[in-house]
Amino acid sequence: MTKKSALALSLVLAAAVPVALTLASPAAHAQTANPHFPEPAGVLSLSSQASADVPQDIIHITLFYEQQAKDPGSLTSALNQRADAALSQAKGVSGVTAHTGAFSVYPSTDRDGKISAWRGRTEVALESRDFAAASKLAGQLSNLMQVANVEFSLSPEAQRTAEQKLTTEAIKSFRARADEAAKAFGYSSYTIRDVNVGSGRNVQPYPRMMAMAAAPMDSAKMSAPIAVEGGKATVSVTVNGSVQMK
Repeated sequence: MTKKSALALSLVLAAAVPVALTLASPAAHAQTANPHFPEPAGVLSLSSQASADVPQDIIHITLFYEQQAKDPGSLTSALNQRADAALSQAKGVSGVTAHTGAFSVYPSTDRDGKISAWRGRTEVALESRDFAAASKLAGQLSNLMQVANVEFSLSPEAQRTAEQKLTTEAIKSFRARADEAAKAFGYSSYTIRDVNVGSGRNVQPYPRMMAMAAAPMDSAKMSAPIAVEGGKATVSVTVNGSVQMK
């Protein structure tokens, strides 16, 4: 897992030195506007960030089935039977959860605007931490439903684990920068005035399989697992605040 550290530092000093001072809290800004409460000298505002690329550990596979019929009633029944058959087969696979997805039935009209047929689509969603089991199941269900797309996500547990480690790194960077800057400005130490810790997540591009027109296949090919590979999510933790240099 590759780690990146991006540290940003903004330094501001009070009127006692040749640079203007900026304070983080609203109360401090209120004091600035009041001449009876001058800003303290030697206040330093800074921020630090630690980030890491974390493998996405959950796979989401969407299967679909489309059909056309002369009336919506028989079409709905056929779509439900197909989805029920797929769900029944999926429930026997350990480590993979399955549930129904989108469902739609709509009319198809001829050139005169009259309803000539009804078309429908039903979906079943698979979710698992076991990529191999999910892809194998999707292949086995290909005689019932086709793959619409494959997506990946980062589990809350994986994100929390990454954030815990990154928080420690970001805080260490914050303190190191504060100490370094305080000494550079001629101070010997500092105390923390206020600090905020925040986290975020950016998803990198992940492979996606879009549905294609079905072609005749033998039973061996129909049951073959689909090829999948997860992407990564960039988890970051930012620490920002201000310190009083002494």
